[in-house]
Order: sequence, then structure tokens, then C-alpha cells
Amino acid sequence: MKGLLIIAAIALGAFTFSQLTNHESCAAQQSQMSEQKQGESPFTCDTMAFSPEIRKRHFDVLGPMLVSMRKAVRELPNGYEFEFPNDEKSYQLLTEWVFQESQCCPFFDLDVRLEREHGSLVMRATGREGTKAFIQTDAARWIQPVK
Repeated sequence: MKGLLIIAAIALGAFTFSQLTNHESCAAQQSQMSEQKQGESPFTCDTMAFSPEIRKRHFDVLGPMLVSMRKAVRELPNGYEFEFPNDEKSYQLLTEWVFQESQCCPFFDLDVRLEREHGSLVMRATGREGTKAFIQTDAARWIQPVK
């Protein structure tokens, strides 16, 4: 009888230890995931990333100018792509805006490309899950159909 009790106690102890270890492992994984998400910037525009002069130029000059220059808008699974005229002025304005946008909205993946054979100038705004919804809400004028 004592032998049976000892075996039962050992089995119960082993089971309890395995559950405790498994729980600690899950807690550690959850903590790691939480830490990764804590390092991500929120889906908000940090307008204080700019001096007053740059903020005014970015939001009151460059943004509206680029919206009016769009030739096409394409929806992507995780964001949008915008086509602009392939000329030096458009390129300079767009790259200035993209650099500034990366400062106030670091959650964006922003890509500018010139397509071969003097094709289009394209800017792609994508990012992690939630980026597309941010664009739809906060930058709706950018994705309106081109007139």
C-alpha cells in the first residue's frame, strides 16, 4: 500500500511540475509577444516630430499637392499604391513627403520606385496589420478615386 501511495505521489508531483512548467513557458511566450508589440509605434501621426515650419509644409502644401497629382490609386492587401507623373518635380516632392511621413508615422513601409522605360513614379504605403485601416480612416483623401 505504501508503494502505491509513493507512486501516486510521484505521479502527481510530476504532473503538477509539468503543468507549472508548461504554464511558465506560455507566460514567457506571451510576455515576449507583448514586448514585441510594445516596441511597435501606435497607429497615430506624431505631428510633434516636425518643427512648425515642416509640419505646415508637410500637411498644408506637400500632402494636398501630391493628392492632386495622383494619376492612379491601387488597393493592395496591406495598403495602397499611388501613381504619379514621372518627372523631376514630382519625384522631389514625393521623396520629401515620404521622408517626412516616415518621421511622423514610423509604422509605414514607404517605397518610392521609378518604373523602367520612363514608366510611372510609384509610391507604396504598406505595413503591419492595421496599416491599411489607418490609411482608410486617417488618409481617406489619398485613396479617393482620381478625377
